[in-house]
Amino acid sequence: MTTEPKYRAPSDCPVCGGDLITTRLGCRNCGSELAGEFGHCDFCALEARDVELLRVFLASRGNLREVEKHLGVSYPTARARFTALLMKLGLAGEAEPITAMTREQVLSEVASGALSPAEAAEVIAQLG
Repeated sequence: MTTEPKYRAPSDCPVCGGDLITTRLGCRNCGSELAGEFGHCDFCALEARDVELLRVFLASRGNLREVEKHLGVSYPTARARFTALLMKLGLAGEAEPITAMTREQVLSEVASGALSPAEAAEVIAQLG
C-alpha cells in the first residue's frame, strides 16, 4: 500500500544550503527502521506541477504536441516548461534558445497561469 506523503522532503539544508542526504528509512506497516546513507532521488524534490509535466511527457512518448494538447497550453509554453524541467534536473546541457516566444507572450503565459514566474524567468533569460 503506497500513500502520497503529506509533505515533500527538502533537498537543501536550511542552515547552510548544502545538499541533504537520506539517513533513515521507516516502514509504516511494522515500524522497522533502517539507518545509513541512501541514494538521492532527483525526482523526489520536483514540484507537483513538474511531476505532472513529466508524467504527461512520458505518457505521450515524448511528443511535445501531445503535451501541449493535454496541458492546454501553446507549443512554445509546453517546450519552455519542459526545458525548465530539464534545467531543474540538470539535464538541459547547452541552453537551447526559445525563439518562438516574445517577452510579451511569455508574460501573457504567466498571466494566464500556463507558466510559473520561475519558468518565465528561465525562458526570458534564454531570449536574451
